[in-house]
Amino acid sequence: MEDLFELPGDSEEERKRWRAWVPRFEYLLDDLTAEREEALKARPGPPLVRLAWLVLRYGRTGELASKLPEWVGLFAQVQAAPEGAEHLLVVIRYLLWTGDKAVHNATGQVLHSVLDEQRAEELMRSYGEELIEQGRQQGLEQGLVRGREEGLARGRAESLLRILALRGIHVEEGARQRILDCTDVDTLDGWFDRALQATTLSEVLDGGAHASRRKDS
Repeated sequence: MEDLFELPGDSEEERKRWRAWVPRFEYLLDDLTAEREEALKARPGPPLVRLAWLVLRYGRTGELASKLPEWVGLFAQVQAAPEGAEHLLVVIRYLLWTGDKAVHNATGQVLHSVLDEQRAEELMRSYGEELIEQGRQQGLEQGLVRGREEGLARGRAESLLRILALRGIHVEEGARQRILDCTDVDTLDGWFDRALQATTLSEVLDGGAHASRRKDS
C-alpha cells in the first residue's frame, strides 16, 4: 500500500512527516494446510464453517475421498442446522465441481448417510435442475465457437456425469465416452431424467428394468 503513494518533500525529514499519514495494512494468513485435522475440528464456529475448513484443508491432498466418510457426523450437524439443506448443497456442489471420481462417490455415500432416501432424492433433484441450467449456459457459451447444439449437448453430458457420480453410479470409461460423444440433446435429456431415479447405469443408458416394464405393459 505504501508504494502507491509518492510522498511530497525534498528531504527525508519532510517525507517522514507525510509517511505517518500513509495507510499501512497487514494481511492475516490462515494456512489450513499447516493445521491438523483435530485442531480444525476444535475451532469455534458453526458446523458449516468447520466442515468448510476441513474440505479446504484436504481438497488438494488426495486424501479427501477417504476423509469424507469420517466427517458424516459433521455433515449431519450442518443438515440439522437452520437452512441446513441449502448449506449442505453448497458443500456438495463444491465437492462435485472440484473433486475427482473417488470424491464424487464418497460424496454420494455421505449424502445418503445423513439424509433419508426421500430427502436425498430431493436434494439431488435440486442439484440436477441446477446442472441442467448450467448445461444450457455452457451450451450458449460454447455455441459461439462450436455451434449451439454441440455446446448444449456437451453441457448436458457433463451434467449427466456429475449427477451419476452424486448417485454413486459407477461409469466405465466406455460408457463415459459414449455419453460425452452423444450429440443428440433429446437423448441426453432422457438419460438425465432416468438418472434422477435409476440405481444402475443400464437403467439410464438402455432403459434397464424400466424398459422391460414398458414392453410388458
